[in-house]
Amino acid sequence: MRVGFIGLGIMGLPMAMNILKAGYQLTAYNRTRSRAEPLRSLGAYIANSPREVAERSDVVIAMVTDAPDVEEILFGREGVVEGARPGLIFIDMGTNSPEYARSFAERLSKYGVEFLDAPVTGGDKGAREGTLTIMVGGKYEVFKKVEPVLRAMGRTIIYVGDVGSGQLMKLLNQIVVAINMVALAEAMALARKAGIDEEKLYQILSSGAANSFTVQYYMPKIMKGDLEPGFRAAHLKKDLGYALKTASKLSAKLPATELAYKLYEDLVRIGYGEKGTHSLIKLYENLKSRGE
Repeated sequence: MRVGFIGLGIMGLPMAMNILKAGYQLTAYNRTRSRAEPLRSLGAYIANSPREVAERSDVVIAMVTDAPDVEEILFGREGVVEGARPGLIFIDMGTNSPEYARSFAERLSKYGVEFLDAPVTGGDKGAREGTLTIMVGGKYEVFKKVEPVLRAMGRTIIYVGDVGSGQLMKLLNQIVVAINMVALAEAMALARKAGIDEEKLYQILSSGAANSFTVQYYMPKIMKGDLEPGFRAAHLKKDLGYALKTASKLSAKLPATELAYKLYEDLVRIGYGEKGTHSLIKLYENLKSRGE
């Protein structure tokens, strides 16, 4: 099976590398061409457009930021549909919304192209180590065709239902991720005000009922002042926005998610959108307590 990969950012580049390491013939494309050079040295063909990726592939994977980016690589100038043939499989592994997934699937079907929404969780660490969790929506028989490719990138691959189901699952995941991060940042902000030993706090949180991936992976980064992104704050804000829109359509109230969205909106506003989600601690450092 010939694999195409579009979008070689923090997540996409290591995911594409793992596909190459698994022995697949890979064609890659990125708007900033220099990002693709590490793949060329490993034997990948570097395409000049999404169209060329489609022409050289049986399955095309996209790992880009948002729905407008997917729209552009699919239907824009020199897009995937211009190089597609019936039977091509397109997998959107970024995060947007169930509505976008269903729209993309319907429009691609007119070209004979199959569509899966297969967003991931596990951060840059999971992308590098090939241990991502991948949640897949779409036709089951199409999923089974590409499951071996997905296993090159992830440890836990779960088929969750029809088109859009993968994106809905990812939005639910992002709600938990965001609220966990708010809790960690808030606890650390109070700990710093109180003069608590952060190493001892980490030992306690990481060994008891408060333990989580957020504590284990991000708390040490916060302690060291390392705010570089494994996942950008602006992207989490975007995901929470989609979650709230989905909730609104279902007449569901999500007060904690609304708060998390507002906090990340403020974090982006003060200039930390391109930093990691754990840079939320900086917003807390800027907050004034009552009476100040």
